[in-house]
Amino acid sequence: MITYNELLKQKLISESNINDSGIIKDLIDEHDTTKMLEGQRYYYNENDILDRKQFYYKNGVKTEDDTKANNKIPHNWHKLLVDQKVAYLVGKPVVLQAGENQKEYEDRLNLILGEEWDDTLNELAKNSSNKGTEWLHVYINEEGLFKFIIIPAEEVIPIYDTSLQENLEVVLRYYLVEVNGKERIRVEWWTRETVTFYIQDNSGDFVLDDTENPNPDHHFYYNDIGYGWTKVPFIEFPNNEERLSDLKFYKELIDSYDLNISDLANNLEEVQEIIMVLKGYEGESLAEFKENIRYYKALTVDSGENSGIDKVELSIPVEAKKEMLDRLEENIFLFGQGVNMKTDRFGNSPSGVALKFLYSSLDLKASIMERKFRKSIKRLLWFATEYINIIDKKDYDSTTIQVTFRKTMITNDKEDVEIARDSKGIISDETIIANHPWVEDVAVEKERLEKQEETELDKFTPYKGLGEEDGEDE
Repeated sequence: MITYNELLKQKLISESNINDSGIIKDLIDEHDTTKMLEGQRYYYNENDILDRKQFYYKNGVKTEDDTKANNKIPHNWHKLLVDQKVAYLVGKPVVLQAGENQKEYEDRLNLILGEEWDDTLNELAKNSSNKGTEWLHVYINEEGLFKFIIIPAEEVIPIYDTSLQENLEVVLRYYLVEVNGKERIRVEWWTRETVTFYIQDNSGDFVLDDTENPNPDHHFYYNDIGYGWTKVPFIEFPNNEERLSDLKFYKELIDSYDLNISDLANNLEEVQEIIMVLKGYEGESLAEFKENIRYYKALTVDSGENSGIDKVELSIPVEAKKEMLDRLEENIFLFGQGVNMKTDRFGNSPSGVALKFLYSSLDLKASIMERKFRKSIKRLLWFATEYINIIDKKDYDSTTIQVTFRKTMITNDKEDVEIARDSKGIISDETIIANHPWVEDVAVEKERLEKQEETELDKFTPYKGLGEEDGEDE
């Protein structure tokens, strides 16, 4: 069955111009960002436990208790797990390699993307892990330079030509702006060739933004000529096929850990080690009893046969709590597919096999993101290559670029160096360099090797004496 939303999207694809602000309203109203913001909130240690309130019943009515101990102790497991994955997958720069005899093209791409790209990719991986997906917008700035910027996923509504979500036809981006001291929603409607700007008026309808001229407009200008990319200049970087946050798979475990630690703190704060049982106490109230104990360190009791004070000593089941917390911690790493660095099962100097086993679960999770991100980076390279072809009047093909992720993990360097040495002549030197544990930048290391070879070659160049010329007889 085709849903209303699918019909709406098909209508938008078939009509290049929008004249119904109700369509924009419907799309924005249906855009649920709750889970995106939840993952981001937990990353910054703003867990649900911080909203907990304590209650009691007064005359049968549930009432908030401001006097009761209410410790709220969040634990930032989510940030730890996300940072592990991000550092593991994109902690080292992703290598872009062109085909043979295309070094000029490869250098040009790396120059355009620059070091900014490595930092941006880290942010994309972090945000995508938190929200389930994140978006990158490519553009040409006023100086004619190729640029890119992260657009928060909660601001982006993608519209594809089919339910397979392969061909991106339209992107609706919306965000708040201030107009005459009041907040209004501004909308950017991006198609394959143009962008149209809308602004919310006083009645809540969306009208063309008269501050933009022309409107609609081209994607970018070069030498005063307007261009359209022929593709929507937005690139999605999904966390997985379902666009789910990593938090989805262990949120309840974190909440339980927070709750148990906070309750333990409450118990330690509230429960006295000794509870006194009063017999024949002459005082009028428990409040008076507490005051006598606090001030006089003594109290008087009835002299009757059954009068006196007994005490009951209480103990908190700390060991049971500890066992439960240890199990929760283990499960957080298990279902969060992270690496628990507290483990001592691998000894002081684990082998490469043991380390790979330790990282196996994290590698599975990171590999899912890697497959998605490789496709996204390929789309970015298409835009960058189109820019180079326009500026430099070239005819480069972005499909010839190989994208290589260099995963970061604790390794046994001695074993890795031996493997690299034994691989000489079996695989290419460039592959050996890319996987050597001491190499941080493959391109820089290749340049160093070339200079080293030139220096060594110069040592064997025949020395020409002063005044001697080639071919001159003695």
